Amino acid sequence: MSLARRIVAGVDLWLNPPQPPLEASGTSGMKAALNGVPSLSVLDGWCIEVHVEGVTGWSIGGSAESRTDSVADAAALYDKLESSVLPTFYREPERFIDIMRHAIALNGSFFHTQRMLSEYISKAYDSEPPQSAS
Repeated sequence: MSLARRIVAGVDLWLNPPQPPLEASGTSGMKAALNGVPSLSVLDGWCIEVHVEGVTGWSIGGSAESRTDSVADAAALYDKLESSVLPTFYREPERFIDIMRHAIALNGSFFHTQRMLSEYISKAYDSEPPQSAS
């Protein structure tokens, strides 16, 4: 918890570029978004649920399934930084702040304790237990 607090504090952009299919659980990115940090991420895992290009953050490349070339992934990352993220951050600070607000609002409406408990109950605990071989 203390390490996560240090990682998220003072962050202006959450970079999430895993190679498919190695997307992490996303809890750090969710925590960053709930603290007003937009993401620059591949569209994989949790990001798919809340990503709105240029509204909650930015995406890198195409869908996770179509990403197989790390050179193209790097080019897409640098292109997005140069053409969208950095100009917004440095030249349009009010727009960047709006993106921060949208990251909080959208992520907060999707990722919360009530949803987590509801999904655990319905997906993990409502199913029939495996039958033992007798």
